Amino acid sequence: MNGAEGKRRSSGRRAEAVTPEHASDEIYSRIYSAILEHRLPPGTKLGEDKLADIFGVSRARVRQALTRLAHEQLIELFPQRGAFVAQPTPEQAMDVFEARRLIEPAVLQRLIATLTPKKLQRLRQHVELEMGARQRDEQHTVVRLSGEFHSLLADLAGNTALARCMRELSMVTALIISLYNAPTATSCRADEHERLIDAIANHDVDKATSLMLTHLDHIECSLVLDQSEGEVDLAAIFGA
Repeated sequence: MNGAEGKRRSSGRRAEAVTPEHASDEIYSRIYSAILEHRLPPGTKLGEDKLADIFGVSRARVRQALTRLAHEQLIELFPQRGAFVAQPTPEQAMDVFEARRLIEPAVLQRLIATLTPKKLQRLRQHVELEMGARQRDEQHTVVRLSGEFHSLLADLAGNTALARCMRELSMVTALIISLYNAPTATSCRADEHERLIDAIANHDVDKATSLMLTHLDHIECSLVLDQSEGEVDLAAIFGA
């Protein structure tokens, strides 16, 4: 085997090395999914050198992705220390749920007022993905899809400001659930999204709002103040 061939094979073993023009977006997407799926716990150090080696790109590309994630409050950047997956405090967690209780009823009201068969179909399709992941016992996927369901509600409601707020709140909620070890089976129950969609389909704003608030109560009540510990292997998570 010549040197060039060996180098190509070695490069191929990396975690799906990405093309330079799309590197930042790909890295962002991979880290984003890993955080939402609880494969990257809060407090995990995201070393630029390590990630650059894993993805086969420059540190500058990694830094672009990390800056974007920091803007969305999924990670925190510290001078001289680097990037870490964000660790919301218990006080911040309560603030997030308070905000969600104010915002999500408004999302539902607007969605129901503008509901179309196509929007309803997209919601049902998403829940089918959730149920499929549950049946296959793919817990990481269940966690991600459950959070994305709430962002989808806001997207379909058609208000860009609400959608942006819900995306950020959903992402921070995923960190909170991971940090405080909320068990998926009790924090996000299998039938609650389906029942919520039924209320939306019936244009029942009061019932949809009541179901949403109960749903948020279940998630918040499942939290336990026990932070995750232990070092995380980035290479293993991203398949290097």
